[in-house]
This record gives sequence, C-alpha cells and structure tokens, in this order.
Amino acid sequence: MTKRVPRHRRPRRVRTVKLGRTAIGVSVVLLAAFSAAAGDQPGNVSPGAGPASYTAGHTAASASHAAARGTHRSAPRTARPDLMFAMGGPTRETAVPWLAPATGPGHAAPRSKPDALPADVLVADHLNNRLVIIDPLGRIRWVFPRPADLAPGQTFLSPDDAFFSPDGKYIVATQEDDQVISVIDVARHKIVYRYGRPGVRGMGPNRLSNPDDAMLMPNGDIIAADIMNCRIVIIAPPAHRPMRVIGVSTSTCTHGPPRHFGSPNGAFPMPNGAYVVTEINGDWADCLSLNGHVLWSTHPPGVAYPSDTNQVSPGRLITADYSYAGQVVEFTPRGKLLWRFGGLNQPSLALAMPNGNILVNDDFNHRVIVINPATNRIVWQYGHTGVAGRAPGYLNDPDGVDLVPPDSLLIKQGANMGQP
Repeated sequence: MTKRVPRHRRPRRVRTVKLGRTAIGVSVVLLAAFSAAAGDQPGNVSPGAGPASYTAGHTAASASHAAARGTHRSAPRTARPDLMFAMGGPTRETAVPWLAPATGPGHAAPRSKPDALPADVLVADHLNNRLVIIDPLGRIRWVFPRPADLAPGQTFLSPDDAFFSPDGKYIVATQEDDQVISVIDVARHKIVYRYGRPGVRGMGPNRLSNPDDAMLMPNGDIIAADIMNCRIVIIAPPAHRPMRVIGVSTSTCTHGPPRHFGSPNGAFPMPNGAYVVTEINGDWADCLSLNGHVLWSTHPPGVAYPSDTNQVSPGRLITADYSYAGQVVEFTPRGKLLWRFGGLNQPSLALAMPNGNILVNDDFNHRVIVINPATNRIVWQYGHTGVAGRAPGYLNDPDGVDLVPPDSLLIKQGANMGQP
C-alpha cells in the first residue's frame, strides 16, 4: 500500500513503513463462504508513454479480462460443500439486487463525468470505520455497518481494503490496524467469518500482524499479505489457523522470495494464475505461483513506497506510491516506466477499469478519483480534496476501492486465481 515498514496507520501524513497501515502494509489472504477535484484536473505525467500506447494497453487488458472469464475456475473442495461459493459469475442484472434505490442529489465533485465509471464503487472509508458503495453521480447506495448490523460486542474498525468475492455475494474487508479480516454477507449486512482477534497482533493461530488486501478465492479460501509477519497466508474458513504460509514467519522482513518478503503489502491475482506480490522494503514487485515458483522480480521505477501492484494487461503493471509526493506508475516486468501520474497524497491502490480509466484512492487527499490516461486528467472525484468528513460528498482517508459486480476485481481478474 522510508520504504515504509508497512503502512503504519499512520501518523498523519507521514505513516511509517506501512506496517499494515499501522506500520507496515502487506496483504494476501483467501477465504470461504459461510452457511449461516475532479472534472478534468491535470496531473503530473511522465513522458514514458503517450495516450495512444496507453489506450492500446488498456484495450488489451479489457480483452484479456473477457477471455479470462471464459476459462475454467478452480474446483471447489469437497470436504465442506456448505462453505463453498457458488462459482456462477453474476450478471449486471443479478449482481446487486441489494443496492438501495438511487434517490436524491449526487455528491460527486463539480465537473465529474459519471460515464467515466463503468459501475458503482465500493470504498473502504478507513477513518470513518465504514464501507460505502457510491454510484457515478455520487449517491451512497449501501453502507456497512448500519445500526444493528453488528452483533452484541462486535466492532468494525478501520477497514483499509475491501474486495468482492468471485461470486459477488461477499465482501472481504481487511482491518489492518485492528489485526483482523472480516467476511461480510452483502445482502444480509452481517459478518459471517472473521480471522484474527480485534486489536491483538500475533503470529500464531488466528493471529495476524497488519494484514493487508485479503481476497476470497474461487474455491472459498482467503489469501492475504501479513505485513509485519513478513509472509503471505492462505486461510480455509471456517478454520482459524493458516492452511498454508508462503514465506518464513518472522519479524525481520527482507527481500528474498519465496522464502522471505520485505514487508509484503499485497498479493494480487493475475490472469495466468500467478500472483504479483508487492514488497515495501526495497521497492519490489514479484510474480510468483502459489507453489512458490518466482517468475520475476523488479523495482517499480521511481517509487518510494510501492503499494498494491496489480496487472493491467500482459506485460503491463500498475502500482501506487504511498508517499506524500504520491503517484501512480505503470511499468513492465523488467522495470521499464510506461506511464506516471503524480500530484497525489499517499495513494494506496490504483485499478485499471474495463473502460481504460484508472480508479485510485488518494488516501490523504480524502478522495477517490478516476484518471483518464489518454488525457492525463482527473475526470471523476468523490470527496473534497484535502478535507476529511463523513457527510454526503466526504470521505476520511479512503484506503481501498473495488468496482461493484460484475465489474469487480475478482470477477474480472480472478477466474484463474491459484491455477497456474
């Protein structure tokens, strides 16, 4: 998401080494289902790649996403079929029957272009302790938690990443500063599984230390980066101990995959079944399979604090630079710069969307933005730049984004998760 030791939840404006946003930012975990200012603002752009080549790359990405949806998915485990997800992908008509009706005025920033977004946006509104879904006009369509959503004694604090499951029925929220991963039934507004003990960091069973970017795999497992434990974990709900650990569990994080990781803050699926892992310490992005085979390692060019590297299209990667002078950078597996957009304030995640635009949470500018890489301008924004708040139109350190199904990351990218 110094090479910040994982995103330390952050001394305002200066987070230390992203320790999960508390001091380190790493992420990778898999999970199972459960029975019971906007308008055309210019940015600082590198000359690395012109609009034509950039648009071509994103067109290729859309084509690869479409192809991936038609490939096989991993077979569900048979031991606990009641805990497996149905793998039929949702359509636009069936994906979001639980969304509230769109009413009232929109609160997107002035001059925002609603057609810049292909779908509504899920935001992990970190310091407001909530998840919200916002439509392209800037209307809030879904919120968690509402009054009575939480069970007696249950808390939901500091979510900094949130992704839909591959079947669109669940949201996996990583609460890095609270040391837990929560799986939320979207329609029921209920936490149906949790790994970790709120507020307690650790390395043993049911313990994490600054977890980051947990995602639910098609087979029901969860994969996540465990930043301060220097590892990637795979969890098979309803269990409360790791099914697998990739990397040595230690408090000394150094680069040397697959045995050692320098404060990993993300493990994002690639269409070929491999994962791209981001290491804060040393500015690394690594491509590896779940059996530990490393395909390549490279330095995202000119990046001080790499966060949440993911694939745009074959041969094209994107990472956010979680720095005060923040930026979004596209590069090749050899570390060649392709495109750069600056002028941000500790952005932690950038995702290429099916329409070729880039969705970014610009954390300490308290906004979510859409960048058109062909014009190198911000074409949509929710949030008031540099002003935190909770009222309609405001966010407070938004730290994670995903599109609503069927345009969400794990539906577009995850057809082959864990299937090299």
